[in-house]
Amino acid sequence: MTETVDGPSEELVVSVHAELRRIAQGQMGGERGDHTLQATALVHEAWLALRDRVAEARSDPRRFYLAASESMRRILIDHARRRNAQKRGGGRDKIPLDLVQVAESAALDDVLALDEAIQTLAARYPRAADVVRLRFFAGLDEAATAHTLGLSDRTVRREWAFARAFLFRCLTA
Repeated sequence: MTETVDGPSEELVVSVHAELRRIAQGQMGGERGDHTLQATALVHEAWLALRDRVAEARSDPRRFYLAASESMRRILIDHARRRNAQKRGGGRDKIPLDLVQVAESAALDDVLALDEAIQTLAARYPRAADVVRLRFFAGLDEAATAHTLGLSDRTVRREWAFARAFLFRCLTA
């Protein structure tokens, strides 16, 4: 894979797009067929936000995939806001820590509370927030998260457990 004068090579672009598609399909895989946000749409929206940063996937994959996970987070939060702007009401349910389920089914207040909790986590514990972004928003497994962040699997496992507990406390306070 080589860079061209005009930007990243076609091979790199195809590779990054395929990885974004894999992440989105992982996020959307367990959802019902009539879900209002499809994996392809999520990939396309994320791609539009990231297309100028594709070369970064080779030079600094950690930074690129954190940006990708943040982009997908914003897209899904915006989707939930739009969906809830059209459909108000209903009781508050337990907030699942599954991104697509949150964006599709949670009340707007719950989605905003989760977003605020993640921002609080990021301000106090940036490494734990990076783990959340990669696991939750990018759909990476423990090993891929560890590799992307340059951490051990054990550290990722510990940060993930801590972050989930932190977020739970924030959301139930």
